[in-house]
Amino acid sequence: MNKLSEVQAAKLLMNEAINWSVMRWLREKKRVRAAADEANAALDRLRQAIGQQWCEDLKAAYLASANGAKKVAPKGNGDSVRLAGQIKHADDEARHARMDAEETFDKAEKRLSTSLAREGCQKAIRSWELHEQAIRLAETAIAVKR
Repeated sequence: MNKLSEVQAAKLLMNEAINWSVMRWLREKKRVRAAADEANAALDRLRQAIGQQWCEDLKAAYLASANGAKKVAPKGNGDSVRLAGQIKHADDEARHARMDAEETFDKAEKRLSTSLAREGCQKAIRSWELHEQAIRLAETAIAVKR
């Protein structure tokens, strides 16, 4: 996976923002939120593009996993089912981390709390790292038999 410029820029900004004062946060919060949104959108686009390259068995196994199905269509092989489950778990972990970061930023904004904003920065960076890991795992699935 190539490094996405939007994610790299957002990580740099978040690392810088960890040291900001309250006044700086008030001035820059829209820029921070915009950078986070751009990073998330870039990661989502890449993840979707990778999923479109999967074989039909893997797509079906992932959808079954996403829908909580206990069984996958009979033509799905065990490797596809296992890999789809791993990818789904990684995607879910990244999504939960992203939601946690967004909730932390929302609380920070409501309370005008720089400590919560700093925590939100750290959580956002972690969520992007988890999303990148999930994408790398999803990329391995492209090589699964078509």
